[in-house]
This record gives sequence, structure tokens and C-alpha cells, in this order.
Amino acid sequence: MQPPIIAVVGAGSCDVQLERLAFEVGREIARRGAVVVCGGLGGVMEAAARGAKEAGGWTVGILPGSSTTTANPYIDFPVATNMGQARNAIIVHTADVLIAVAGEYGTLSEIAMALKIGKKVVALQPNFSVPGLVTADDPREAVDRAWAFLQSTPKERSLS
Repeated sequence: MQPPIIAVVGAGSCDVQLERLAFEVGREIARRGAVVVCGGLGGVMEAAARGAKEAGGWTVGILPGSSTTTANPYIDFPVATNMGQARNAIIVHTADVLIAVAGEYGTLSEIAMALKIGKKVVALQPNFSVPGLVTADDPREAVDRAWAFLQSTPKERSLS
């Protein structure tokens, strides 16, 4: 059985505080045996992937360009889409649940798309309000909430 896939979405550049939060989210996801999927570039994406790798986890980067060489160094499986921001749809559809770490318009598009198709999204320090968005106060709570959604939703993937 496949492990759960949790997307970590957020801005391509961020301050040290958001980087730390994203790192902790990625690390906690990997500790639980789930795969991190993200946009594969810098900022929140790189920090989450680094956290996952340092905890022994797997990472997938869905890249906006046509080359896998643009992936951050913590991505195990880079996927070149040549789709620009439209690659957000692939991230959303690949993930079983999403965790947003703050974010900007691209993150907001991922949140909206996920909620529209019935996927759950947990937000850590969101700078916007969206109906249906579940918030968390710290990285562990964000992953706890995402994990609870995984366990409450019938999936073909194993959660052990």
C-alpha cells in the first residue's frame, strides 16, 4: 500500500520564522511515514522538503518549468510540468490533504482548488480567511489535524 501524501504549500520565499515552521511541518509529516509533495522550489517548499529529508522521509516536487534541475536539493522525485502556476492543480490532486504555511496568491489558489474538490486544508499562520479552512497554531497541531483528516476519510492508501 502507498503511504499518505501530504502537500505543503506556501510562498517561494519566506522569512526565517516561516522557514522554521515549514521545516517542522515537513519533519513531522516524514516522522509519521507520509510523503511530502510540494512545488519543489524555494521558501516554504524547500524548508518542508528539508525537514522531511532530515527525518528520513520522501519528497516529491511538482515543478512549474520544463527542467527537473530547478528542484531544490531536498526533492527526491522532481516532476517537470512546463505548466507554470497551473502545476498547482497537480499538487492539489496528488495530495490526500494539504497544509498551507502562510502563503500568497499561489497558495490561495491551491487552497481554493483543494476545498472546491473536497480535500481538507489545514493552515498555519494564514494571512487570509477562507471558509472551510482549518487553522492550527503550531506545526505539530497542523500535522495532527491533517492526520486526523486522513484517518477519517476512506482511502486506498495505508496509514500504518
